Amino acid sequence: MKSDIEIAREAALLPIAEVAEKLGLKEEDYDCYGKYKAKIKIRPASSDGRLVLVTAMNPTPFGEGKTTVSIGLADAFHKLGIKVCLALREPSLGPVFGIKGGACGGGYSQIAPMEDINLHFNGDLHAVTYANDLLSALIDNHIMQGNELGIDKVVWTRCIDLNDRALRVTDVALGGVKNGVPRRDGFVITAASEMMAILCLADSLSDLKRRLGNILIGYDKSGKEITVSDLACQDSLAILLKDALNPNLVQTLEGTPAIVHGGPFANIAHGCNTVTATRMALALSSVTVTEAGFGAELGAEKFFDIKCRKTGLNPSATVLVITLRSIKHNAGVPADKITLPDEEAIKKGFANVARHIKNLRSEFSQNVVVALNRFPTDTLEEIALAEKLCKEENVGFAVSEGFAKGGEGCINLAEAVLSAMEKPSVLTLTYDDNYTIKQKIEAVATKIYGAKAVTYSENAEKTLAALDEKYRSFPVCIAKTQYSFSADPTLLGAPENFDLNVEEIMVRAGAEFIVVRCGQMLLMPGLSKQPNAMKMTIDDDGTVNGLM
Repeated sequence: MKSDIEIAREAALLPIAEVAEKLGLKEEDYDCYGKYKAKIKIRPASSDGRLVLVTAMNPTPFGEGKTTVSIGLADAFHKLGIKVCLALREPSLGPVFGIKGGACGGGYSQIAPMEDINLHFNGDLHAVTYANDLLSALIDNHIMQGNELGIDKVVWTRCIDLNDRALRVTDVALGGVKNGVPRRDGFVITAASEMMAILCLADSLSDLKRRLGNILIGYDKSGKEITVSDLACQDSLAILLKDALNPNLVQTLEGTPAIVHGGPFANIAHGCNTVTATRMALALSSVTVTEAGFGAELGAEKFFDIKCRKTGLNPSATVLVITLRSIKHNAGVPADKITLPDEEAIKKGFANVARHIKNLRSEFSQNVVVALNRFPTDTLEEIALAEKLCKEENVGFAVSEGFAKGGEGCINLAEAVLSAMEKPSVLTLTYDDNYTIKQKIEAVATKIYGAKAVTYSENAEKTLAALDEKYRSFPVCIAKTQYSFSADPTLLGAPENFDLNVEEIMVRAGAEFIVVRCGQMLLMPGLSKQPNAMKMTIDDDGTVNGLM
């Protein structure tokens, strides 16, 4: 069986100018980055297309193919003669060299050039990292050079686009007076940084600068907030981000246009591509297919409650990706037996799927279609059982075979989605803007997760009291495990009546949301015992191997 990278290399890609032409773009509307990549410079005024969101059930550690299904679905729309555009997130080097090996889809449903997209991709994540760390350098320099602002506590952290657990907590400015004023610091992964969130939510250069200026960097001894505007460096940060603000244009292996831009994770960040990319895709196509990270209780909830709340976006349909292996995983089947036929486990584990269907329909008023992402080990009997269970939930169902067949393998899914899109859809949200921060957290916990109550650490309680008056209008971005509705990764299926424990609350004044860290969730991942980086090689001619 061919690897993803082998399939991608054999594809006959279109010159990026031909891909741009499919969207009605002219040569002056974009800058080419080689033969197969470009950055789009224009900002179309209207966005009349219809939006399809792709989300998923709670995954196994290897993911359930949400991006693969998104790409296959877009290729199927393209085959049906519909003017379609993908709007996806950029990969992070953390997972690329960690467990997943890449984030460009898989098999015959990929975006390309996959090596370039997975590795450095037009420099966007590097720009975010360097803007973030320039601010850190300016803060420490200001403190050393007299500290006119009276910074007493720094809350801004450095970032790097790798999984490096050793950097979670660091001490900086060691080694004497010439190296600065010593203090405790730390790193988050770039995908979890506020700088990434700001890039993804800003809709113009002026809005980017406004948000950068609002970043909270610390407090003085009296507790007064100190922002980037006080440090007067928002323009220098914007200079590093000005090119990254322009969305990237690439294509699928079948030549379907794909705008790939921004890369926040959904378990520790808000999990959506940029507002600019989504709006641009809607303006340039009849149907836009986008995705939100991890399970629907994370990515889809944040897509609706943060991104749609702030932009007025309203999906016409939502696709819930499921797999038989994840259903079995949620039934407690051990990993070494997950590919074996087990209809009883499917009946038990389907509770996880049913909870997501209920949330999407009842809490967010979505037109839902379930897409079963088929694996070679899936039996016809198991697939038929999953379809039967979906029909009992009165929800659309289709098998996705995009991995093996590309767009042709998702025609039935595309037709089911088109049927769902014919129904009216008016998005509803989990909470109102005027709720307190605590009420917003508890609304998500009880309505979406199934918790009976929320508990708070002493530090979280103190932070809530300090932030609520000024930042009450902000939505909440809950950071928790992707493997469970709860904050406990071992609590599988559809748990109920559990307590959600909030460990830490952080304001992101530039991104304009509140981060709520639950359980043992960390904003800097670590590597496994055998990370994918240990399996990758490069030949003398520059050919990369092992990039899945």
